[in-house]
Amino acid sequence: MKKDWKLIIKIFFAFLKIGPVTFGGGYAMIPVIEREIIEKKKWLKQEDVADVLVIAQSVPGAIALNSATFIGFTVAGIQGAIAALLGVLLPTFLIVIGLSIVFISLHGNPIVDAAMQGMSAAIVALIIFAAWKIAQTAIFDKTTMVTALVTAAILYFLNLNPVLVIGLGIAAGIVQIKVKELVGLAVSFEKEEKNAQVEIGKGE
Repeated sequence: MKKDWKLIIKIFFAFLKIGPVTFGGGYAMIPVIEREIIEKKKWLKQEDVADVLVIAQSVPGAIALNSATFIGFTVAGIQGAIAALLGVLLPTFLIVIGLSIVFISLHGNPIVDAAMQGMSAAIVALIIFAAWKIAQTAIFDKTTMVTALVTAAILYFLNLNPVLVIGLGIAAGIVQIKVKELVGLAVSFEKEEKNAQVEIGKGE
């Protein structure tokens, strides 16, 4: 199959724009990924990106790099994954080197400290916004709401490893489906207004 190099180049430059936002960690780049990949490029749907982020968080490595790799692979295979990874890495690499030089020379400067505090506050806002956008897709009924609340409580009070918490969430989802199957209830995988319900026991 002939490689679509134009698409691969577009993926590289898309993540080249996204890369600098990894200042705040992988979660801070989620709103930018949604704007660039879903709204502008229309390469993926909201649900697809939410699934990618779950996988990216559950496997070893930085969520920013994992997300870029998974999205690139989904859009254009191995070449797309490499392009996305290089795109998100390059600006981060250059920025970190530049900031290291600046901070070494301006360490303790009140203006620099104030700038870092302001950036930290902005990053918190980005993470909250990203969480809200993902919640609109991932939390669509009472069972998913309960799962999210219980998971948040476990993280806060027990401080468990995030990978273990994700594993518990997977187990909880499977148990919910099995319980609904036993009592003969329909299983909804999307919000009710989309009317996308799957009857357990029915064929495709």
